[in-house]
This record gives sequence, C-alpha cells and structure tokens, in this order.
Amino acid sequence: MRYRLFQILTLHIFTLFFVHCAFSQHDFSTDYFKIHIDKKGWITSMKNITKTGQQREFSPADKPSPLLSLFDSKKQQYHQPTKAIFDKTKHTFTLHYPNGSVAIVSLETRKKYFKLTLQSLNPRKDIDNVQWGAYHTNITNLFGEIIGVARDTSEAVNYAIGMLALNDNTLGGTSETIADAAPFQYIIHSPDKNRFPLPAHLHEGQVFPIGGDGISDVAFYAHKEPYYRILYGNAALIDGQGRISIAYNSRDRGPKRKAFFSLIPNMTANVPNHLEIQPLPGVDYRGSSVALWGGPDSTALLDVVQNIVKSEGLPYPTINGKWIKDPSAFVPDAITSGNVYDSIVPYTHQLGFKAISLYDQGFIRPDRGNEGYIDGRKFENKPLKMASGNKSHREFSEIAAGSGIMIGRTPITTALAPGTKDASPFPSDSLCYQQKRLLVKSIGPMDTIIIVNDPKYLDEIASWEGHCANLNMIKIGKELIHYLGVSDKAPYRLLNVKRGYWNTRTAAHNARDTIYKLQVTINYGYDGLIPNVQLQDQIAEYYAAVCKINGLAYYDFDGQEFLFNNGHGYYSVKRFFRKMFEKGKELGVPYIRFTGSTLSEGSWHYQSVWNVGGGKNLYDAETREWGSTTSQGKDLRNVTYANFFPSGMGGNFPIKATSTVAQYEHVQAISVGIGTTYSLQLNQKDVESCPQKYDIFKAIRTWENARAANAFPRWVKKQLADPVNQFHLDELNKDTWQLYKTDPDGKNARLFCVLKRQNG
Repeated sequence: MRYRLFQILTLHIFTLFFVHCAFSQHDFSTDYFKIHIDKKGWITSMKNITKTGQQREFSPADKPSPLLSLFDSKKQQYHQPTKAIFDKTKHTFTLHYPNGSVAIVSLETRKKYFKLTLQSLNPRKDIDNVQWGAYHTNITNLFGEIIGVARDTSEAVNYAIGMLALNDNTLGGTSETIADAAPFQYIIHSPDKNRFPLPAHLHEGQVFPIGGDGISDVAFYAHKEPYYRILYGNAALIDGQGRISIAYNSRDRGPKRKAFFSLIPNMTANVPNHLEIQPLPGVDYRGSSVALWGGPDSTALLDVVQNIVKSEGLPYPTINGKWIKDPSAFVPDAITSGNVYDSIVPYTHQLGFKAISLYDQGFIRPDRGNEGYIDGRKFENKPLKMASGNKSHREFSEIAAGSGIMIGRTPITTALAPGTKDASPFPSDSLCYQQKRLLVKSIGPMDTIIIVNDPKYLDEIASWEGHCANLNMIKIGKELIHYLGVSDKAPYRLLNVKRGYWNTRTAAHNARDTIYKLQVTINYGYDGLIPNVQLQDQIAEYYAAVCKINGLAYYDFDGQEFLFNNGHGYYSVKRFFRKMFEKGKELGVPYIRFTGSTLSEGSWHYQSVWNVGGGKNLYDAETREWGSTTSQGKDLRNVTYANFFPSGMGGNFPIKATSTVAQYEHVQAISVGIGTTYSLQLNQKDVESCPQKYDIFKAIRTWENARAANAFPRWVKKQLADPVNQFHLDELNKDTWQLYKTDPDGKNARLFCVLKRQNG
C-alpha cells in the first residue's frame, strides 16, 4: 500500500513537472538582457539587467510581442501564436496558431544575444512569409529602420534593443513590405519631445511623401525640421505614441507572385508598376534566423553587434585590420576632378587617406563582353592623364599601391546599357521582365502591327523610376522593340512601334512567340535593362573580376536602387554583394570598399561608407549646418547615426586658393565627433593654387592619426560634434595629442585636453 502510494505521488509530481516544463512561462537572459515569454508564445517583458540597468522594463504593458508571426500575403493577414510549449532539452518552442499551423522555433541563449531559428512550419496553409515580432518597446528616442534597432541614447537610460538577420533570406522589415523594399518617405517622430515638440497639426507616426518632383534626388530632402525623419527601411516602426518596434521577415521565394511596386509610390513621377517576380525555388523561410539583443547603447556596436557578426559568420569586411563599422576605422576618401592625376596619389598619401575615387572618369557600365578588361586586354587604353605619360587603371593602381592606397570607379550597378554584351545588339535571354504575353499573329521583319493576347498592364511606361518613355520596350526572340501604349479594343495591338531598337536585328516572329515587357532602369545616362537574378549573379562576379584585373578595390555604386527592380528587394542586394565579395576573395581581392546611391539592410554589412551627393546639400562648412540648401545632410546623418553606420558628408570641401587650415580642422572635428566620412574633392590645378595646402594636408592627417588611435573619448566627441565650437589638434608623438579650443579663425588657442592612444 505504502509502495503504491509512493508510485502515485511520484507520477503526480512527474506530471506536474512535465506540465510546468511544457506550459509554464519562461525567462531567458544574456549578460545584459532578460526576456519573458508567456504560455501563448508572446514576449511580455524585456529588461535591462546590466549592473546599472535597475531592471528597467522596456516591454509596454499594453503591447506584448509575438515571438513569431505568420503571414498570408493573398489575404494580407497575420496569424499570431495562441499556445507555446517549450522543450528545455531541445531549446525549442512549439508554437500553435489559430489557422492550424504549428511552428518549431529554437531559442539558443548566447552570452550577448538570443539566436532564434525557425526549424519547421506545418501545415503551411498559404503562409508564404513569416515575421519575427514585431517586438514592441517603450523606447521613444532613436530608431534604426535599416537594421532594426530601438535606441535610448540618454545618459539616464543608455540602452538599445535590436535584431540582426543571420541568413540572407531573412530581411529587415515587415511581412507586408511590397517587393521586399520599404517605401522611401518621411515619418513624423520627435527623438526628444522636450527639445523638439511636435506642432499641433502633426502626430507621431504620420507619413509624408519625399520632396521635389520624384526625379531630382537632391530635391527629395525637403524638411529641415528635426521631427521629419526620412526612411530607408522599415525594420523599425513608430506607433502613435512614438514608441519603437522592430521586425524582420522571411519569404518563400519559390512560388510565382506579383507585385505593384515603386520605391517612391507617393510621387506622380514614380507611381508603381505591375511586376511578375521571378520564382527562386529553394529560397525559403524554413531556417530563417535572427539574433535578438539588448545592451548599453554606448557600447552596443562594438560589444554586442560586432560579437553577433563574428560569432555567426556574417560578412565582416575590415580595413587596416579593423571592422569597417568601428568608428576608429572611419576615414575619408579622395575624389578626383579635372582629369589630371600627377599629384593625386601624393596628395592622398599626405592626407592619410586610403582610397581614391576616379569620379571624373565617368561611369563603368557592366559589360561582360570585355571580361573585366576595361582598358583593353593589353591595357592599351590610357585614360588617366599624367605628364610622365598617360596610365591605364592597372598602371595607376600600382603607383597608388606603393603608398598603400586603393583606387576605384563609379559603376551604374546592374544597368545593362545599349551596346553591352547582355543588352544589344544581341540581348540576353536572362533579362528581368515585368510582364509576359504571347504574340497573336506572326509578323515579318518590317511589320509594326503587333497583336498581343492580353493588354493588361502593357500601357504602363517603363519602370517605376521616372517612367522614362525611351526605355519602354519589349523583347521577342533577340529583337528589342520600342512602343508606347496599347489599343483599348480587341484585337489589342501595341502603339507607336519601333522595330530593331538599340540596334538589335529585326526578324520575323511566329504566332505564340513569347513577348517580354522588360524591366528597365531610368534615363539621364543610366539607361539600361535589368538582369534576372542569375544574370545579376554574373554581373556581381564581373565587378570582382574588374577589381582583380585592373587593380581596383573601391566602387561608388550609383543606381544601387536598381537591385530592387527585380522584386526581391533586400534579398537581391544581399545576394549581389555576397556574390561580388565571394568572387573577389576567390580571385585574391580581400576587400572591396564601396559607397553608393543608397543604403539598405541588404548592403549594411558589406558597405563601408555612404558618401552620396555632396556640397552644401550635405554639410556646409561655411554656415556650419547639415545641409544649407536642402535637408539632405540632416536627413542622411539621422538615418546613418541611428543605424550604427558612418554618416557621410558627400563629395565635398574642395581645396582651393582661399582654403584655410581652420576650415578643415572644423570639418575634421565634426567628422570625428559625429562619426562621419566624406570624399575630399581634389582638383590638381585648384590644390596647387592654395598657399596653405601642405598645412591643410598635415592638419587632416593629424586628426586621422588620432581617430585611428581611438584617442577621442565619448565626452570629447560630444564637444567636437557641436558646430559652434572650433578646435585645433597637435600631434606630440604617435601616441599623444593636444586638443585646443580656438576662435572660429583658428586663433587664440586654449588647451582643452590631452588625448592618448587607446590600448589595442
């Protein structure tokens, strides 16, 4: 009897233990961050558990966060978990959803982050996308919409909560993001309601279109008010109270799907086009993985984010042995004008810079026909003018390499221009298209009556970007055909037809031949066709080959937004740069430094700097403001700073006859204080006219030496970032500097502090 009672009690205790393990709520902790997940699979607590954190709660009581949401894009419907069972031995949650789906999600606790991975989802039941979160916080300060981070930078709180994707098919942003690239627009958000109160007619989370006509990129930036925040993604979101949420998602790219897409959908010049998106079988949301982290904001980048990147094998480009996101690795570049290069390398070396952008050489157009030999197979073309004899890129790169300097060019990314191998006169069969139709009746080489089986969407002009009429074309076989419009009655025929476009060969085509309405770029010198994903892979490898063959290691990817045009958004960007970097490594090109026309979650890991635009639009050194002519400087500074990325001052600050040392000491103080780079315009004739050129070179290099030594503590950077201040820096030796405050003209110096090289 006593033994039987013991068995019953043991079974009862075991059952209670099992029920507790299976259904009770759970806490998980890293060194800095503690989360609580309830029995429904929702995060109901997020706490700062650092020694100074005082267990501060960051999860809003009225907004718990689903661990994983499911999304049905046909119905535009989310499904959130209703029950969660945790297996302690396997470190997995089994999440149950109201549609009958069951997800297995692993949660692995690392020292400084949680690793979440979707192991399986069954049955799928029309679920074509999954979303991590959104994870809601009560933080209302800075939001990083590119990489998904909520930041409170105040001294009182000093905490950040964020995510990073751990595989290429997991993207920053929400599941309903059209074509996986969030719209480019403004949102209203005050990072500090006391300093920047909202006017009565505005509210948190309110959305506005960008400025201008939708074509001029300078005019996009039209609001200098601090509460107008331009958006370059949606991995962080703002609610009506200004609270920040973060989200990542992953898509099944195998099925056929369509999108009505524009990156700038609220502008007349860029209204969306309908796009049939290329299926990519095998690129699925199973295995989607993110790192969820929390930690002190002031040290989060190098202590937490860098730890995630290295631990999980994410892209980790370095320069001078340092991660490109490390502020002590930030360094400006030189950018050329004037087409004379005798002194450009010596100038750059004296400045302490590491890269020269040969911007005055114009665009590189991707042309696989030259196999990467941009100056001819024997380097017989010599476009770089020097008194000692003109040089090829290869020859000039060897001169630069002698001073530890890399050189580079400006490509138009994936725009396949007329006259290049994949565009004309023999267009590739691997082009991206918007629509696919059939030819109803056979046509001869001279016929202009082209009857199509379905007119739907064929009246749309070119691509979403600018809707350039000269790029409105179809492809039948190997012939490009220009047209404008389609008849509104059957039989449906294309209007204003021009055969043999872009010097392709006119030919006869049979009934039921396929008609491809091609996806294109924009004109203004960027004219081109968009490759499909597989051809885009080859273009990425082409750029790596150009580097290897010609000695390049720097690119300014103008038209970087063309990578969105295939409908795969940030995934397309990640895939492109992964292919380029992997091929570069294979060829012996260890590092490709690049900037470009945009920044996205897809390029964040790979992209070194973002020196887009320039001049007074970015930073006006005379008026000391971030954009005196437009708000571009303010807008891009706020985006980059919030997303742990070096801010850019663009192509700027040309050295001319009247340039002074004090002007460049101010620029360098701002650059170090905020954490920026810029492209210094070097025109040999102008530089030679400057009496103070060597003193300017020395001053800039002194600041760069101290920056590389990580000699500026946080409290000093705050002073440097204030444009009211003027500083002068003296180098005593390779480990010690004296920083002085001066008058605006550089006179009346007063010692401010002594700076020392930091260990490591």
